[in-house]
Amino acid sequence: MKTIAIIDYGMSNLSSVVKATKYVAPNSHVIVSSDFNEIDSADKVIFPGQGAAKNCMLSIFEKNLDNVIRKNANEKPFLGICMGMQVLMDFSEENEGVDCLGIIKGSVRKFKNSSNNIKIPHMGWNKIKKNNEHPIWNGIKDESYFYFVHSYLIEPESDANIIGTTEYGGEFCSVISKKNIVAIQGHPEKSSSAGLKFLKNFIEMK
Repeated sequence: MKTIAIIDYGMSNLSSVVKATKYVAPNSHVIVSSDFNEIDSADKVIFPGQGAAKNCMLSIFEKNLDNVIRKNANEKPFLGICMGMQVLMDFSEENEGVDCLGIIKGSVRKFKNSSNNIKIPHMGWNKIKKNNEHPIWNGIKDESYFYFVHSYLIEPESDANIIGTTEYGGEFCSVISKKNIVAIQGHPEKSSSAGLKFLKNFIEMK
């Protein structure tokens, strides 16, 4: 039986992620953990998150999870969700500037409220356009709707990492990949059938 570890660093309401993961992977052992050994021995890792970047990074360091996150992001299928996507970058503008995990080259910046007069945070349903082919998109139609709640967006250094974009006051990167890592700004666990398929595809990634 495969084990899927959902990282708990104290900055996320994990119940919906756990419920959705168990639904799409009924034959897997789903654990919620902040234990280095449990996470390291899992077959796949999900890294959700919400809140402010500074608090998230502080909690990660306080729980001594930075090294196990980096290690597992380099070794096995690894899914970042929302803040769990943003802190994979090098740096975030949030909280007057925060150094992040530096797993994927890039930065995080706030939405600019341009003449389009967009509402911040970006909250609700929006389309994700596929930019590149990837197993995470298997069986998901282009421009499917996903649920978002965020005030900041990521800017990867390399466009090659961008596999999905979303339009909101301009186009922004909403899904990235790097080798065995996939990360999404939206919340697949709250995104109905497309989101559940996204999670299922991740579970099936080799």
